[in-house]
This record gives sequence, C-alpha cells and structure tokens, in this order.
Amino acid sequence: MPMDATDSDTIETRTLGHYDNNAPGFFKGTIDHDVSQNYAAFLAPLPENKKLDILDFGCGPGRDLKYFSDLGHRPVGLDGSVEFCKMARTFSGCEVLHQRFAHLALPPQSFDGVFANASLFHVPKDVLPLVLSSLHAALRTDGILFMSNPRGDSEGWSGQRYGHYMEYQTVTQYLNAAGYLVLDHYYRPAGLPIDQQPWLAVVSQRAN
Repeated sequence: MPMDATDSDTIETRTLGHYDNNAPGFFKGTIDHDVSQNYAAFLAPLPENKKLDILDFGCGPGRDLKYFSDLGHRPVGLDGSVEFCKMARTFSGCEVLHQRFAHLALPPQSFDGVFANASLFHVPKDVLPLVLSSLHAALRTDGILFMSNPRGDSEGWSGQRYGHYMEYQTVTQYLNAAGYLVLDHYYRPAGLPIDQQPWLAVVSQRAN
C-alpha cells in the first residue's frame, strides 16, 4: 500500500533515532571496514588529476569523507542523524550537511559525484524516485552516482531500521527513470559465489 508523507517521515524518524542512539558503536564497528573496491569503482569514471566535488550521501561518522579528503578532493557529507553529523565533522574536518533524505535541499549541478555507500536502501520505494531525482539535479553533467546496498526483494523493518532491498534489475529501473545511465555493477564481498555476496554495488552516470 502506498505510503503518504507522514508515513515516510515516521519511517525516517525511527530509523534515524536508531542511529542517533547507537552512533559510537556504529563508528567503532564500521571504521575499519574495507570498502576500497567501492572507492575505486566510484572514482574510476571520474576525471583523474582533478580535485573533485563529492557528496558523501549518508556519510555516517565520516570514514569515507576523510578518505576522499585525504586524496585531495573536496568532499561534503550529508546525513539525517544529528549525532553522525557531529562525529563526521570532528573526524573528517569536512563540511557536513544535516538533511533528511526525503527533504533534500542541494544546490543544482554542484557535485562531480555522489557516493551513497549503504545509505539509499533506507529510502522507501515510494520516496526513492524523489531522492534519486534530487541527487540527479545536484550532479554536474556526466556526474557519477555510486550506490552500494544489501540485495533482496523486500521492504520493511529490521529492528528499528527500515530497509528497501533490491536486486540489480529493479535498481536499474529506478535509475533509468530518474535520468541515469548504468555504467557498471558488481556484488560484494569479492571472490565469493553470488549466493554469498549480499551486497550490490551500482555505478551510474547523469545522462541528461
């Protein structure tokens, strides 16, 4: 059944409450995750030897922000969790925007790339087209959107967090409808049989 704005806002509030209440533990549990494959896939289609304006969408405590900053780029974080925003600013030294995914207010054509690592799967299917369109508008011509999310074919609650799990064909449909061209995709962790790879990563480009 389609959700109205109140329902999607309630979903977001409850999910963000979980992260606000568990921010230190989340930071400790994810700071050492190896996401080098995702970094490489995101940066590969972008210009080399150029300082890139990057939006780390759902930046959490700031691990990826710091990585891109240390490379010499100009990353900006965005998260709906107040606690994550505080932690990300402190840890990375970067600008971090406190915005909810369903209520984005981003300057048009301001980013060369959007890095959405394990964040977009929290967006309900009824809101996802709006979020993807908002990110599309914030990207420059030929800008890159990277997304990595748990795979599946369901939507609902897992404890206090809401998840929208999609397979590749479904993700592609959403991206194409929002004006993106899919460039590449892969499953994680690398080197395992596909039934042991719960993560799907998709690299797409602003097509119009």
